Amino acid sequence: MLVFLGGSGLVCLLLAQFWGFWQHRQWLQRLGWMAVAFFAILNLLAFIFAYSLTHFTPPGTFGIGLPRPVNSRLPSDFGLEYTTRRIRVNDREWLESWFIPASNTDSSKGTILLFPGQGGSKGKQLLAPAQVLHGLGYDALLVDFRGVGGSSGSTSTIGVLEAKDVALAVDYARELQQQLQRRSPIVLYGVSMGSAAILRAVSRENVTPDAIVLELPFSRLLDAVRVRLADRGIPTFPAAELIVFWGGIQQGFNGFAHNPIADARQVRVPTLVLHGEDDRWMSLAQIDELLAVFPGEKQLTIFPDAGHQLLVTVDRDLWGQSIDRFLNAVGEKF
Repeated sequence: MLVFLGGSGLVCLLLAQFWGFWQHRQWLQRLGWMAVAFFAILNLLAFIFAYSLTHFTPPGTFGIGLPRPVNSRLPSDFGLEYTTRRIRVNDREWLESWFIPASNTDSSKGTILLFPGQGGSKGKQLLAPAQVLHGLGYDALLVDFRGVGGSSGSTSTIGVLEAKDVALAVDYARELQQQLQRRSPIVLYGVSMGSAAILRAVSRENVTPDAIVLELPFSRLLDAVRVRLADRGIPTFPAAELIVFWGGIQQGFNGFAHNPIADARQVRVPTLVLHGEDDRWMSLAQIDELLAVFPGEKQLTIFPDAGHQLLVTVDRDLWGQSIDRFLNAVGEKF
C-alpha cells in the first residue's frame, strides 16, 4: 500500500513537472511568435516608410510616396530671360534644365550649375539663388534631378544616383560653354541632398568642377534618418537601420555606404559651405566635422537664426556677399 501510494505520488509529480514544462514551452512559443510578428511588422513599416521617402506620386493621384515636386514658378516670374534645355540621359530618360544667361552676356564670369534638395525642384528652390548669381554676372544652369520637376522618372535616391545626374549636367555645361565660346569657371551649387550629390559626383564620377558651394549639407544618410526619426519622437534603433536597409534594397544601392564625409575627402577644389546656425538636421559640430576633412581650400559661412531653409531667403545680403567673395577668388585663379 505504501509502495502504491509512493509510486502514485511519483507519477503525479512527474505529470505535474511535464505539464509545467509543456505550459512553459507553449509560453516560450507564444513569446517567439510574438517576437517574429513584431519584427515582421517593424520591417513592413520600415519598408513602407523608405518607399514613401524615395518615391513621388504625380499631382492629383493617390499612392504611397511624396507629392512629385513641380516647377510652379518660372525664371520669367523673377524677371529673368531663360531657355529650357533637355539633357539626355538615355533613350527613355532626361534631365530638364533652365539656362539663364548672365546679366552681361558678353562677359560672363562663369557658369554656375544649381541642384535642388530632396523634395525640391529648380522652380521651387533654385530661382532665388539664380537671381542673385545672374546679378553678379554669372550664367546659371538650373537642373531638375530625375524624378522631379520637368525631368523623367518618379524616384529619388537621396543623392546616390543623383551624382550621375550631376556628372551629365557638367558635361552638358562644358559643351554649352564651347558653343557660346566662353572660357570661364564651372562651379557647382547644391542644396541639402544636392550638395551630397555634388560630393559623390566629384568623389566617384570623376567630375572636375573649378569650385563647389554646399548649402545645408548632411554628413551621413544613416545619421540624417536618425535625426529625423528622433525629431518625430520615434526610437531611432533599429528603425533608422531598417529604413536605410530597405531604401537601399528598393533603389539598388548600399545606403549605409552613402557617406558625404567620406566623399569630401576626395574633393580638392575650393569649397564654400553655407549653413544655418539653428539647423535641426545638422549641428554645427557635424558641419565642423565635415569641413575638417576637405583637403583643399574651404570656407564656411554661418547664417545666424537660420534653420534648414533656403538661406538666400533668410539673409540675401550675407548670401550674396559670401558667394561673390568666394567666386571672385576662384575667378582670379582661373
